[in-house]
Amino acid sequence: MMPTGKDHELAASLDRRQLLAYAGFGAAMLTAAPEALAQQAQATNDRRRYRMKKSINLWAFPYPGRMSLRQCLQLAKDAGFDGIELNFDLDSELSPKSGTKEFTAIRKMAEEIGIAISGLCSFLFWPYPLTSNDPAEKARGLELAGLMTQAAHDLGTKNLLVVPGAVQMPWRADHDPTPNDVCDKRAKESIAKLLPSAEKLDVSLNIENIFFNGYLMSPFEMNAFVDGFSSDHVKVHFDTGNIMEYQFPEHWIPILGSRIRNVHLKEYSKRSTDHSLEAFRPLLDGTTNWPAVMQAFEGIGYENYLTFEYFHPYLHHPEALIHQTADSLDRLLGIK
Repeated sequence: MMPTGKDHELAASLDRRQLLAYAGFGAAMLTAAPEALAQQAQATNDRRRYRMKKSINLWAFPYPGRMSLRQCLQLAKDAGFDGIELNFDLDSELSPKSGTKEFTAIRKMAEEIGIAISGLCSFLFWPYPLTSNDPAEKARGLELAGLMTQAAHDLGTKNLLVVPGAVQMPWRADHDPTPNDVCDKRAKESIAKLLPSAEKLDVSLNIENIFFNGYLMSPFEMNAFVDGFSSDHVKVHFDTGNIMEYQFPEHWIPILGSRIRNVHLKEYSKRSTDHSLEAFRPLLDGTTNWPAVMQAFEGIGYENYLTFEYFHPYLHHPEALIHQTADSLDRLLGIK
């Protein structure tokens, strides 16, 4: 259908009205711009600042394959971190192969560099769970946990992350699931055996929440477990990412309250559907409601370490992840 003269007149009229509207909108924006900029500047100045400390887990570094422990500590310091969390394994200088002499030397090296050791954790609670149906596996787990407690003391940190037990471990086809009541009984017995040494060494056994182990699946269960020991040396290592698949960290934090002794600030994306470690993302590249989480931490008076935990060092330019994380933490803390 061909346009008529009347159509042309209507189009011209609409064009004039649109131009006038755009002109009016532009004038309003120009008038409001100084006020908007002032409000934005005021909002930046008024942005909440948090007093928590920045930390990062050693798993974010290509250690020990491409970087030495000293290089990792120095990089963390250079990127602006207050602390670094170390990992106890079976085959490195952070393992049963080392003793008080070696761990004390690592502590002194960190002090020379100017970075604190914010805590000690380990993947060994999975191959050697404290609630295993295999007596030898459980006994080895207790032995290793005792060595970790001593290592934490020697490294100069009061924080040891502990996974107290597991009903299931989906990635271990050889693991025989432990009934809930049996898991609970064994977990409590294990922590009770570790506690006297922890109290003597002044190391806190910080119980971590895990979403896929089927144990301590609510903040109320966690509180009951921790409170049952009536000890300042059994607290909570709260992981923001480990409950994100089904729950929300900002809901747990006020309920756990002062029991939280240390924190894994782990990003998680609910957009992922594979239920694997790939759902954990670089900080801010996920679906966590960080403003709500930070306000919740402030609400309970938490001022200790926020430790970024990530399992995939960058293949190229691994230092980039460390600096990016430091920048993201600065933004969460209101420093930038």
